[in-house]
Amino acid sequence: MPDSTAALLPGRLTICGIAELDALRDAGVSHVLSLMDPAALDPPVLAEFPAHRREILRFHDVTQPAAGYSAPQIEHVEGVLAFGRVLASEGDRLKHLVVHCHMGISRSTAAMAILLAQSAAGREAEAFATVFDIRPRAWPNSRMVAIADRLLGRRGALEAALRQHQRHILQHHPDIADLVASVGRGNELPR
Repeated sequence: MPDSTAALLPGRLTICGIAELDALRDAGVSHVLSLMDPAALDPPVLAEFPAHRREILRFHDVTQPAAGYSAPQIEHVEGVLAFGRVLASEGDRLKHLVVHCHMGISRSTAAMAILLAQSAAGREAEAFATVFDIRPRAWPNSRMVAIADRLLGRRGALEAALRQHQRHILQHHPDIADLVASVGRGNELPR
């Protein structure tokens, strides 16, 4: 992990999907941000983690309102930012932050970028570079990032950093474009 990571947010940072949580059982996890589908059951493995602080936000991984889906809303991103304020107040108690969603590709990577950007105004590109270092196939949820941009008063800087990140991902992992298009999010592909 690059040295700049510690400057943005202290402690070890992990982004993952539910299937990867089991491997973190003994990894000294101190904080968990769970981004779950509204009807999804909590991953049972989290009950086996040593004592940790956890926040759960429930919404679907969509970028536009659609019938039958709960798209990310302002209150969800406000929840991410509130958790970020908790992290900032924890000081050296923040040993290992895990941010997870179902697959560890979109909601969790958006949330980690938001947390990193929240802690370092003006370093939005560095926040996404850190996400790339942690999760090289990350495709952050653009709706979450757009809401965070407004809430943090970044005037488009966070969204611009996301677009730069998306171009970077597509250079390194061009197959991601097919995945993004296949889940109905082709509108997120850079033009």
